[in-house]
Amino acid sequence: MAWLLIPFGIIAGLVLLVAIAGSLIPKAHSATRRATFRRPAAEVWAAITDVEKFPTWRSDLKSVELLPDRDGRPAWREKGKNGTMTLERVEAKPPSKLVGRIADKNLPFGGTWTHVLTEAEGSTTLTITEDGEVYNPIFRFMARFVFGYAATMEKYLMDLGRKFGEEVTPQ
Repeated sequence: MAWLLIPFGIIAGLVLLVAIAGSLIPKAHSATRRATFRRPAAEVWAAITDVEKFPTWRSDLKSVELLPDRDGRPAWREKGKNGTMTLERVEAKPPSKLVGRIADKNLPFGGTWTHVLTEAEGSTTLTITEDGEVYNPIFRFMARFVFGYAATMEKYLMDLGRKFGEEVTPQ
């Protein structure tokens, strides 16, 4: 009968090791990815700021709900494959800089995405920098070693490329 406890002990030990390792990883991180689109900056800007149309091109979203402004800043709730998240626009300088942040305090993570658009010769390079924090040590371990800090940005950039009929490889 004691042999039945061994698998549970192994699992509990692994969870404990992951929690300890995660607690040693800094809460804050920064990651950057970029991709170039054969589109003018105004067209890329229009796509990344038209919140209501996000579900038409972002493969991870099921729906978007516009919310009342928060202190004069646009806010919305995204419902996707990984749950629900409330976001708000912090800064907008068309068509070159956009900053959004997670406005949901109940998530195990938070932070901002800074979008910088640089146009040259009819193409636009979109650089996204995530300045994030992961509060839960187990999730921090998973974000660092399993999912990667840049996975969501890479998916976003590839989805945006598909919206424009382009295959892009985030760098």
